[in-house]
Amino acid sequence: MSKAHFEVFVDAADKYRWRLVHDNGNILADSGEGYASKQKAKQGIESVKRNAPDADVVEE
Repeated sequence: MSKAHFEVFVDAADKYRWRLVHDNGNILADSGEGYASKQKAKQGIESVKRNAPDADVVEE
């Protein structure tokens, strides 16, 4: 069972955003930008799920 879930919400600028929230309430990641529609925010979530399942960790 997953220990995190995605939330879609409207920010103070009336834009849609998403965040990945751990079951303990900590925010693990967020969209970093607002979207004009809920559909676009959900597409952003799907993009993260699809394009970064095995992303490398780069240390600088």
